[in-house]
Amino acid sequence: MSVAEQPRVETPPWTATLNEWAATVDHKKIGLLYIGMSVVFLVVAGVEALLMRWQLIVPRNTFLSPQIFNQMFTMHGTTMVFFVGMPILIGIGNFAVPLQIGARDMAFPRLNALGFWVTLFGGLLVYFSFLTGGAPDFGWFAYAPLTEKTFARGPAADLWALGLIVSGIGTVTAAVNFVATILGMRAPGMSLWKIPFFSWTILWTSVQILLALPPLTAALIMVVFDRQLGAHFFDAQTGGSSYLWQHMFWFFGHPEVYILILPGFGMIAEIVPVFSRKVLFGYEFMAAATMAIVFISMGVWAHHMFCVGMNRTLDLYFAGASLLVSIPTGIKMFNWLATMYGGRIWLASPMLFACGFLSMFLIGGLTGIMLAAAPFDFQLSDSYFVVGHFHWVLIGGTLFATFAGLHYWYPKATGRMLSERIARWQFFLLFVGFIVTFGPMHIAGMLGMPRRIYTYDANRGWDIWNQLATVGGLIQAPSYLLFVYNIIASLWKGRPAGDNPWDAWTLEWATTSPPPSYNFEEIPTVHSRRPLWDLRHPDDPDWQYE
Repeated sequence: MSVAEQPRVETPPWTATLNEWAATVDHKKIGLLYIGMSVVFLVVAGVEALLMRWQLIVPRNTFLSPQIFNQMFTMHGTTMVFFVGMPILIGIGNFAVPLQIGARDMAFPRLNALGFWVTLFGGLLVYFSFLTGGAPDFGWFAYAPLTEKTFARGPAADLWALGLIVSGIGTVTAAVNFVATILGMRAPGMSLWKIPFFSWTILWTSVQILLALPPLTAALIMVVFDRQLGAHFFDAQTGGSSYLWQHMFWFFGHPEVYILILPGFGMIAEIVPVFSRKVLFGYEFMAAATMAIVFISMGVWAHHMFCVGMNRTLDLYFAGASLLVSIPTGIKMFNWLATMYGGRIWLASPMLFACGFLSMFLIGGLTGIMLAAAPFDFQLSDSYFVVGHFHWVLIGGTLFATFAGLHYWYPKATGRMLSERIARWQFFLLFVGFIVTFGPMHIAGMLGMPRRIYTYDANRGWDIWNQLATVGGLIQAPSYLLFVYNIIASLWKGRPAGDNPWDAWTLEWATTSPPPSYNFEEIPTVHSRRPLWDLRHPDDPDWQYE
């Protein structure tokens, strides 16, 4: 029986009992659990962001106290990076990768389940800090010595560090599982140069996690030792170094940007060809660029530290490396545009978000190149220009790409189509609100507004830019609520999707929607990068490229 003739499966995954969800080792259900957890944390982090923006809407506002503002600031950043960004991408990878490579499951199904529950427990552990009298208030970057007992006396800092250690273990287990699955469980005939591009980016993201996350875990353990065992790793008064924390944190923190964006690149590389009706332009160059990004990005961390007093040689090195990493990223941008050029573009919701990603990530990348120049960075370090930049990259890049991927694979996961009308409203509210929120932050930063402040004086010229940013946040908020409503309502009201509503060609679309627990009745044999298209359109000359 061919993969296109498999029996239909009518049992949707959300009808499983609570016990089945809790005990599952099915990669698809675990992927959906990751995504569901991330969406909940996204709403929580969004509320925290709106509270901060409302505090900054007018000068000398007293809506939040300095302590509460700093707690919201810490928890918003921590949540978005560790409990929204990474888990939702791991969840999409969990769902899609085994299907894309023709495997029945992940290499280590029980380890996969353990990774999710450990990650969830880590997130809950961090949020338990609210029950101790207040969340941590030292910022998500936790610069030493703010984490020392002298400045953080309560247990909130300990819960924060322990929660990130625990969730980091879950993330590392996911990375190990992805590497083993992609390298060892591909369908017959699927060489590394024939795997779908999303799976390729997940492979290299996993390699980067294994390189970058252990140093952060070690640094967090050192924080706990400082606080609980009297060690002095980061206490300068007793022989430690606060700069040591910065080096260890940013050795994780900058590769983390690419951990969050590489799977987004993979999703865009899947979506753009399908909705342009053309093959991906320059697959080999795109694949090589992915590897280059991984290794170059491991050597650029100290561009976050241009102002700490490094010598000129180090400043030159990290500036040069930061500029160098933009080259393979630019290769990808040109390849996506070349794929779209001359294509029959179909602006369904996945492609709409993909186009939003292309436009917004380009601007975020350009401001990153500006900050990579040390003299420019000296002037704008720790200003709102930096806040605008990294939100432009992570929201304009990761989040737009993630929404594109969720709209693309939702029919496969549920057997139902999302509402295109609601998806378009979501896109335009997010797109407009995003620009109105983070564009003015660049101008406020150029005018000298520091980051991490809870209020400001009226005579600084920052009023209008903060008001615009707050209005933009209020425009964005309904877009997230529309998304949550759309994914829930479409489970019951959505139009039946069929097995391949987008007429795509990778293997996940060869099975039923939703897929059976075993994925494929017979493991397919692969002859090219477009196995399903070969099966359905063997004589279409527009798709011949091998």
